[in-house]
Amino acid sequence: MTGFRATVVIDDPAGCPVADVSAHADEPVDSVSRSSRQTAAGTVVEEFCVAADASVDGGADVELTPIQSDDSEAIYRFERDGGADCACEVVEGTGTPVSSVRAQDGALIVSFRTLELAAVADIVDELRASFDGVIVDELSRDHESASTDPVVVDRDRLTARQREILEAAHEMGYFDYPKGANATDVAERLGVARSTFTEHLAAAQTKLMDDILEQ
Repeated sequence: MTGFRATVVIDDPAGCPVADVSAHADEPVDSVSRSSRQTAAGTVVEEFCVAADASVDGGADVELTPIQSDDSEAIYRFERDGGADCACEVVEGTGTPVSSVRAQDGALIVSFRTLELAAVADIVDELRASFDGVIVDELSRDHESASTDPVVVDRDRLTARQREILEAAHEMGYFDYPKGANATDVAERLGVARSTFTEHLAAAQTKLMDDILEQ
């Protein structure tokens, strides 16, 4: 049996404390973990890891409690309202577990696995219904054997502007991890608003995913 692994970037995760910390500290936030059940007070407990010298003060609207630290990294814990919008919970609401969560430059980066490629598109649609700037950053297929499943992608379906956006984002390292550039950097180079950049990028990725799904 084979499956798919997808990594989705939510550029505007609606006040996610982890994403807010990554924007304020100017450092990536890794190793995010969450409690599986709400507390009696209706809150969800989360922990995250950042570089030891990262400044997290004022980076989120929740109280951050230091749990553990050493010379290289520090772990913080916080509680948030269980009823608040959460991208991870949107993914899990589709019946798909989140395999990893991290944040960088104010964006939330969520990875998950599915058995069917169509499920990836469904999850992206659910996220886009709740959040702005949702982009598929990586999509790969796991194979049990050396067999391949080639797919022809028609790049002519992309408009000239969409190809320009994709090429600039790729050249500047937008799809790399860690990112070589964020959405604002690419938008400034292209001379467009950040929202325009994410809109064109999302449209281009949707067309490419449509080609893959149709195959």
